[in-house]
Amino acid sequence: MSFYEQAGSSAGIDHRRKWDQEEFARKAAERIKTEKNDEAIRNGLKPKDEPKVKREMLKARDYKVDLESKLGRSVVINKTTPAAETGGYYCDVCDCVVKDSINFLDHINGKNHQRNMGMSMKVKRSTLEEVRERFKLKMAEKEQEKKQKNMEEILGDVHEEEIRMHDY
Repeated sequence: MSFYEQAGSSAGIDHRRKWDQEEFARKAAERIKTEKNDEAIRNGLKPKDEPKVKREMLKARDYKVDLESKLGRSVVINKTTPAAETGGYYCDVCDCVVKDSINFLDHINGKNHQRNMGMSMKVKRSTLEEVRERFKLKMAEKEQEKKQKNMEEILGDVHEEEIRMHDY
C-alpha cells in the first residue's frame, strides 16, 4: 500500500483542517476582555475582576498631628538625602513629601491618604443613644474640671491665708 492509496477517498481521510469553533470563540472573548481591561487601565480605571476591598468607616484621629517639631530648623540637603529628611512634611503612609503645613493637613484629610490607611470616606451615623451618652460624658468631664478648678482656688486661698497668718 502506498501513500497515495491511503490518502484517497476510500481511506476516509479528509485533508482539510477542522476548526474548533468553540475554542476560537472562547479565545476571541478572552482577547476582547483583556483589551477592555487594558484600555480601562490606560484611562485610569481599575480592572473589574479585582475584588472590592472592604474598608472601615472614617473615624477621628487619636493622635495629635505634629506640625511644630521641625519648625525653624536648618537642614543641609543633598542628592543622597532620603525623602523623609528633606524639607517639608513627610507622610510615611503614602511615602510623599508635602512642602507646607496647610497642604500636609489637606493631604492627611484627603481621599488618597485615607484609602492608604484602609478607610473609606463614609462616616458612621450616630444614634440618639450614642449622642446622649456622649453628652453625659462631656458634662461629667466639665463638672470634674469645675471641681478641680474650685479645689485649686480654695487651696490657693488657704495658702495665702497661711502666709498672712505667718506674717502676723
